[in-house]
Amino acid sequence: MNDGRVGVSRRDWIKTAGVVGLAAAAAGEATGLAAADPAAPVTSIGGRRELFVDTSLVAGLSGAARLQLNRPTPQEVSFVNDRPWEGSSCAYMKVFRDGDLYRMYYRGSDVVYTKDGYSSPHPEVCCYAESTDGVHWKRPELGLFEFEGSKKNNIVWMGPGSHNFAPFLDENPKCPAEQRYKALAGSFRVGLWAFVSSDGKRFRKMQQKAVIAKGAFDSLNLAFWDSESGLYREFHRDFRQGRDIRTATSEDFLNWTESRFLDYSPHAHGHLPKSAQPIRDADPNNKLPGRVSQLYTNQVIPYYRAPHIYLGFPTRYIDRGWTYSAQHLPRLEYRKLRAAKSRREGTAVTDGMLMASRDGLNFHVWPESFIRPGLRATQSWFYGDTYQNHGLVETRSMFEDGGNDLSIYVSENSHQDHPGQFRRYTSRIDGFVSLTAPLEGGELVTQPIRFDGQRLSLNLSTSAAGSVRVEIQTPGGKAVPGYSLAESHPLYGDSLDLKAAWTGKETDVRGLAGKSVRLRFRVEDADLFSYRFV
Repeated sequence: MNDGRVGVSRRDWIKTAGVVGLAAAAAGEATGLAAADPAAPVTSIGGRRELFVDTSLVAGLSGAARLQLNRPTPQEVSFVNDRPWEGSSCAYMKVFRDGDLYRMYYRGSDVVYTKDGYSSPHPEVCCYAESTDGVHWKRPELGLFEFEGSKKNNIVWMGPGSHNFAPFLDENPKCPAEQRYKALAGSFRVGLWAFVSSDGKRFRKMQQKAVIAKGAFDSLNLAFWDSESGLYREFHRDFRQGRDIRTATSEDFLNWTESRFLDYSPHAHGHLPKSAQPIRDADPNNKLPGRVSQLYTNQVIPYYRAPHIYLGFPTRYIDRGWTYSAQHLPRLEYRKLRAAKSRREGTAVTDGMLMASRDGLNFHVWPESFIRPGLRATQSWFYGDTYQNHGLVETRSMFEDGGNDLSIYVSENSHQDHPGQFRRYTSRIDGFVSLTAPLEGGELVTQPIRFDGQRLSLNLSTSAAGSVRVEIQTPGGKAVPGYSLAESHPLYGDSLDLKAAWTGKETDVRGLAGKSVRLRFRVEDADLFSYRFV
């Protein structure tokens, strides 16, 4: 992958940090099509899938076209934290697919509020659950740690690091079998320790010394193997004008580079106007350009269908005080009880966000929420609510012939006077952001690209009257003969893999492979989620 400079790998990009930040016009404002620059840098995309979660490859939008953030759909409550070692403040879910098994790790914890403040009835633990479908979960009796005199529980870790124990499946092809599962965990003053396991249940420290020491760490801190760069990458909590995120890389999981704060500066793509940059929220503590909000947790992961793109699902933290609206949120008296010792416990609110990056350092944060607390009459709109899990998994659609959805798990009822719970949300595959327009239509033109492949595959959804058409252009913006918009077959329906076609050429684009071209998409009452040459 590259940043518009042919032949620049993610590894080189990371090492040099000489990257351009992401444009913020993805907030949805149409910019108008600028005259195509035939000398514009060319990005070689090969056969990789491209999404609209940022504007790295967008030259301009016109008409009624916009980039639209698409919120997931709430489904069933998948998990209720009602065991004695769990409670009201369970959170920090890690979910991943491991063969035929879905694995979930989460913090077991409880909080009790009184007029004198709050306390924790039992120590924090890391718990483990598993599923065969991602919908129905079971707690295996692991017999590893004793809780209140019994080992009949699903506790996978207890002790230092239990607050934020974050396992993952190490997909490094050189990873020894006995280290197939790894984890980061730690504390505010000590730092993050590295853990390994052969079975995902019995973990041990790789060394006694913390592997990362600079940061705050009182949140979910996570790591994964990045196949694109050939490095381990981690993201952890720190403070910079409020809650923020640091990142570092490693070749061996023990020796890490000096961590850096993420960059959210909306300074890329000079063709986009300042009016298209995202605005900050009402939080007076947030003054960083492009960050939009204080960010609590990070939940960054390479998107498995487009691993050159990092997707993050952080939590937005905002405290506006005892406003008129705050006094009309659910459970005012309980909210005041929570605020008796610390106001924020009663007035702060949280929701789920989406952000994207091409290098793991420069992120575009979507200003609007990805997951809202929702219309729940009693238990919503509290600090600690709507934390998203780390990881994306495919699950069967509710429709018999609907294929698979993406499932995301979200915390609810957090810090209440009864057990918390995790609700499953579903999203269309690749469906985070779409190029969309009403029936009057609109267009998007890409930056110059170079592709490999024979056909152009589209993930799209239209109305019965809507359509998506595609034109392939020269770098200067002229239609390539045989691939003009007028020759494009109108594509309609709902498909994850519909091939673009043109009169006389049908789906064949082999003659343009390896050449510098632009793509012009016209959408009418339709959504285009991703594209890929195959």
